[in-house]
Amino acid sequence: MASSESTQMAGPDGVKIDVHRPDAGVPNNTGEADAELIISEEANQARYHREPTLTVRSEEPPVQQQSTMARSDSTRDRRFDHFKTFAGRLERQRSSIRGGSHHPAGNEPAESRFSEDETDDDEVPTADRYFAALEGPELETLRPTEVSALPEDETWPFLLRFPISAFGMCMGVSSQAMLWKTLELEPSTAFLHVNRDVNDAFWWFSVALMGLVSAIYLLKVVFYFEAVRREFYHPIRVNFFFAPWIACLFLVKGVPQPVSTIHHVVWYMLMAPLFILDLKMYGQWMSGGDRRLSKVANPTNHLAVVGNFVGALLGAQMGLTEPAIFFFAVGLVHYLVLFVTLYQRLPTNVQLPKELHPVFFLFIATPSVASVAWARICGEFSHGAKVAYYISLFLYVSLVSRVKFFRGVRFSLAWWAYTFPMTSAAIATAIFASEVTNVLTRALAVGLACVASVTVAGVLAATMYHAFVLRDLFPNDVSIAIRRRPKAKFGRILARLRTSSADLKELVSRHGGSETSSVSEPPTPMEHRRARARAEP
Repeated sequence: MASSESTQMAGPDGVKIDVHRPDAGVPNNTGEADAELIISEEANQARYHREPTLTVRSEEPPVQQQSTMARSDSTRDRRFDHFKTFAGRLERQRSSIRGGSHHPAGNEPAESRFSEDETDDDEVPTADRYFAALEGPELETLRPTEVSALPEDETWPFLLRFPISAFGMCMGVSSQAMLWKTLELEPSTAFLHVNRDVNDAFWWFSVALMGLVSAIYLLKVVFYFEAVRREFYHPIRVNFFFAPWIACLFLVKGVPQPVSTIHHVVWYMLMAPLFILDLKMYGQWMSGGDRRLSKVANPTNHLAVVGNFVGALLGAQMGLTEPAIFFFAVGLVHYLVLFVTLYQRLPTNVQLPKELHPVFFLFIATPSVASVAWARICGEFSHGAKVAYYISLFLYVSLVSRVKFFRGVRFSLAWWAYTFPMTSAAIATAIFASEVTNVLTRALAVGLACVASVTVAGVLAATMYHAFVLRDLFPNDVSIAIRRRPKAKFGRILARLRTSSADLKELVSRHGGSETSSVSEPPTPMEHRRARARAEP
């Protein structure tokens, strides 16, 4: 084949002009030939008359320009898109329209294409799917046979790692405001001369923490609503959706001014979400199915019951006697069923791991708050209130005496389960000591109050250390990254083979005859250009 020469000259407006001599051979770059613009018909015919050919070549081929425009979209990590809200999906559609869909699919990263193929189901997994894909009493660990829908080898976005259980911090701190207000007002602890500024300081700190946690989780609702939906339908995580409203009730109960001066509308606004959650949760417990209580029973279920007693306590202090009795009755009947179910854990239930042993202290919270609520409803610490208080006191002693059971537990957000129950027991003891006045009850009230305060301070300090120093407080929340329908690799390969077979049959039927024996590859750009040149007169 004859050799070719190419001379590059500068044309007007800085455009580069290549002069190709046909007797010098074939152009050396096939990719650049795709972007060539033929100046005139004579230049196109000159290629076959052994005359120089003038072609104008831009600095960047049009195809490459289009690829550059869409490069930001093609290289974007799409693995987290499945958990974003509708607004995020709408923005992706707009960006695809603006950026153009002209870039080939091969430009997308392989991991992005894999993620879209794996997580194309938008519906929330069913309860059976949660139990099948996760293990552990809290359903927080993927089974070995499962593959996470999100990458496990890198850190996820912060909002996607921020769980609903973070509201346990708000419950622990806001209950301290209740405790110090009780120590200030109760006759049994009047000798301590607690300053009102202590209560004010705890209350304002609780309000700030509640506002911070609520703002972060609201951002998660806005940007990752699909992840919030998965938390709500999680058989265990759904119990923590009671925590924000319980913390708000604590804040109202511990407000520096008298509770009786607060408008009743505040109580109704806080109890309405709890009532709706009660209808959903208790209906699932009774109706059976995949979310029946015998299957999902866990110490965190106490959060779904204790809110009724806190609401009854606050309502009784605000003068709402009948609504307080209503919520007390609803909480009592379901607490009795829950208490028995948790005590007789079925042989099929998995034993709690060490990291979750602190949640056993939630056994103390419900009877402690129930005793105070009944005392406020009756106007005195009657026999019914004493029965509930003695139950909580016995459970408190039985858990504290088992030191080995709680030793060596790795720190996590589950440690906040120590704070709220201990504080509730201290509050109940202070009110009980005002009814049964002696040295022992007063000493017990002061002792439990000190233990609760030290516990809250220690857990808060540990939380700050892990959050800002070690930065391991919020690991990847793999419990929400399960697929609604697992797709086996063999099934995907079989589906692709079927698609390829259908395409091949369509191609054979379209061409027919002599083309049935072989299917040629698509022509290259050079061959396509030569065929077009032959067809021209």
